[in-house]
Amino acid sequence: MTNTSSIVVFSLSGFSATVNYRVTLFSLTLLCYCVILLVNVSLILTIILDRNLHEPMYICVCTLCINGLYGTAAFYPRFAFDLLSDIHVISYSGCLLQVFVIYSYATIDYSILALMAYDRYVAICRPLQYHFVMSVRRTAVLVSLSWLIPLCAEVLVISLASTLKLCGSNIQKLYCENWSIVKLACSTTTVNNIIGLIIISFYCGHVLFIVCSYVQLVKSALKSTEGRRKFMQTCVPHLLCLLNVTSALLFDVMYSRYGSASVPQSLRNFMGIQFLMIPPILNPVIYGLILTKIRYRMTALCMAACQSSKLMCNL
Repeated sequence: MTNTSSIVVFSLSGFSATVNYRVTLFSLTLLCYCVILLVNVSLILTIILDRNLHEPMYICVCTLCINGLYGTAAFYPRFAFDLLSDIHVISYSGCLLQVFVIYSYATIDYSILALMAYDRYVAICRPLQYHFVMSVRRTAVLVSLSWLIPLCAEVLVISLASTLKLCGSNIQKLYCENWSIVKLACSTTTVNNIIGLIIISFYCGHVLFIVCSYVQLVKSALKSTEGRRKFMQTCVPHLLCLLNVTSALLFDVMYSRYGSASVPQSLRNFMGIQFLMIPPILNPVIYGLILTKIRYRMTALCMAACQSSKLMCNL
């Protein structure tokens, strides 16, 4: 039986399907990561610099973008390096760190989306109590918890994974994930499975909470024109982001646990990384285009930047 201490590196066999397209994939990866950095940083700076956007909803949007940068930082730089490398290995500690960041990124996303659903519920269903319920202090506490709880959950997941005795070191993906490590274990994984299912159930509860909130939101919004306007303007982008994240993660989780080995590696690779590609790009784009305050502010900043550039050129 092989102890975990003897596993120095993991090999990532998912790159076997990228050998013939490494330059093209590297270019697309670089472009995708640059777009992610551009749209998320732009939205973050817009919200931070404009005091009119220092409201709970926009703070949540800003936090969502920060989380997108946090999660993709654990994947894209390493992925781009591996695409141009002939040897696709990652250290044991580096693998666990990647699992921690990517998994916490996904769960933090759900926590923030649940917080945003609660914020919209209070704003539309209890408008007179909104500023009391969603005070600056309470918003800060809720945002902190939306990060703290997922991080603590992933510390538990990584702690359990690090105690496993492993009989192999080959991970059939483009990056490290917890279930791939658990499948390599030659010791019992009952506790890992139970904790994993509890965490999945906990975040499925987030989705249920969001759905219940929106049932109440729809009922309230239909009662007045102002309610319908608020719903269309602030809730539709939230629902699009929720659908975006849920569909991407559902594909990855279901395939990781129950997928068939007969599926082509290239398709498995795409299914495994889409939640690291699509949500970080679409989330800021959706909010930037649909939320009027953010759109106007970003347009004004772009126009100011263009005017400054023209003045510099004239000089």
